[in-house]
Amino acid sequence: MKAIDKKLWRELWGLRMQALAIAMVIVGGVSIFIMSLSTLDSLFETRASYYSDHHFAQVFASLKRAPQSLARRIEAIPGVDKVDTRVVAYVSIDVPGFDDPVSGHLVSLTDNSRGLLNQVYLRQGRLLEPGRDNEVLLSVKFAEAHGLEPGDKLYATINGRRKSLDIVALAMSPEYIYQIAPGALFPDYARYGVMWMAHKPLATAYDMDGAFNNVALTLVRGSNEQDVIDRLDAILKPYGGIGAYAREDQLSSRFLSEELKQQQTTATVFPVIFFGVAAFLLNVVISRLVSLQREQIAVLKAFGYSDLAVGLHYTKLVLLIVGLGVGGGIVAGIWMGQGLSNIYMEFFSLPFMIYVLKPQVVISAVLIAVVVAILGTLYAVRNAVKLPPAQAMRPEPPDIYQATLVERLGLQRWFSQPTRMILRHIERRPVKSLMTTLGIAMASGIMVVSGFQEGAIDYMIEVQYGLSQRADIIVNYTEATSSRSLYSLRSLRGVEQVEGFRAVPAKLRYEHRFYRSSVQGIQADSSLMRLLDSDLNIIDLPPRGLVLTDYLAELLQVEPGDLLTVEVLEGSRPTLQVPVIATAKQDLGMNAYLQRPTLNLLLKEGGA
Repeated sequence: MKAIDKKLWRELWGLRMQALAIAMVIVGGVSIFIMSLSTLDSLFETRASYYSDHHFAQVFASLKRAPQSLARRIEAIPGVDKVDTRVVAYVSIDVPGFDDPVSGHLVSLTDNSRGLLNQVYLRQGRLLEPGRDNEVLLSVKFAEAHGLEPGDKLYATINGRRKSLDIVALAMSPEYIYQIAPGALFPDYARYGVMWMAHKPLATAYDMDGAFNNVALTLVRGSNEQDVIDRLDAILKPYGGIGAYAREDQLSSRFLSEELKQQQTTATVFPVIFFGVAAFLLNVVISRLVSLQREQIAVLKAFGYSDLAVGLHYTKLVLLIVGLGVGGGIVAGIWMGQGLSNIYMEFFSLPFMIYVLKPQVVISAVLIAVVVAILGTLYAVRNAVKLPPAQAMRPEPPDIYQATLVERLGLQRWFSQPTRMILRHIERRPVKSLMTTLGIAMASGIMVVSGFQEGAIDYMIEVQYGLSQRADIIVNYTEATSSRSLYSLRSLRGVEQVEGFRAVPAKLRYEHRFYRSSVQGIQADSSLMRLLDSDLNIIDLPPRGLVLTDYLAELLQVEPGDLLTVEVLEGSRPTLQVPVIATAKQDLGMNAYLQRPTLNLLLKEGGA
């Protein structure tokens, strides 16, 4: 072993605590990078496999009622591959021993099959048997929340009639990866569930023998998705269709896609912070080491070591520290990636998880760590290489300070002597001062980001449900009904206040931009459904005109005073021209609001 290499190992041992601290920072950066990207790749791979194996539909549509014969017209649409017609109903569920209100969806399923599209995955139990009109498959998350298993019973109010249901299996479906109730902010598995029931008894209960109210399609490869959606809308319009939508807009799939986008952001932001801090620490350590070893550098060069050999010596020291961090980061990243993938599997109700670790992810992590470390210490290594032997034998000359900008402007009387010394040092070494500040800022950023999400969500919930949507219970009718029904709700014991609202699905269009949402008709003096401005002040809803949520207005690029086209997607499906009068702050949902009498008038209905 060469003398210079022995010196390298002695220096590494002498700097062992600092080297360990820097290596741990690099471990953080590399492990988060590998964890985030491997989890992202795993989710992409698992989603693709799950969707393909269980024939997840590509286009969805709901309607009021259509005869089964209409399926042949849908199959004839150019680009359509498979068509699955179903009956889907929103029901109230009664779980023995659980007193809170529980709701859910009942989805029809062909006897003794997993379905044509959106096929169920059986975690436990068996398929539905022919002739059994009270058997259901229950979603796994709902069953776990209540401790239910195959063989247990629960009750559901199906079209106004209470029915006992036998659980024969626990199941999952790609359609309900993110099992969330309509209008909810987060999943609540104890209060919302999904069940699959044989088609015949469910259709009979809702007077849909030989009919359907929901359809799912898959498409031929290369077909035009939007063209299929437009043609499907035209076919379903006479049957109360409320607008078809693509897989990317399906609620469960949309939530998973947004989570993947967030994971991509995490894979970018957090490693940058850790690598930035590591580069700063390496620069400090190597700069100080070079400054203390001036005489040793002079002796090395006097004994014939070239500038390149000296530069490589300090570069090797940096690479050894980085190598220690990278090795630990790879191991920690794989371990954390597998753990995070399993968490996502549970959170998104995935039946399995395919963990993927691509070689390019590991290679990228190593290269980024090495490049960042070299760039961070380049200045210090360059100083060691350029130092002449004769100059290195002398002590480092003192810094030469000059009057700072503050002093040249005559402002020094406002600062103390220590403060002026600090300002001179910052101005003399602006790059070093900037890097120091940046390193501290990144370290602080880690602490801020880690606590930001919880505080942000708490604030959103407080604004949404404490100031804006203040109702304790929302009752949804299967059909728009007379406002006289509110009297029966007011008569219930414990009810303090009741307000009726009218909601219609609609396509909101401005110029070439559009968004499928809903128009909500609420009371002008509503206290349970308030609209708030950006300062959280209550907006007085005028008799005419729309109020849009701020994000929806930004998406459509609409401002107060603009005329918005509202294509109603139910009933006679009128197309309305309504002015936008204001925008409201809302963290959940993208809706348009009118006074309820105004919406009733535009829809040519009574006080529904």
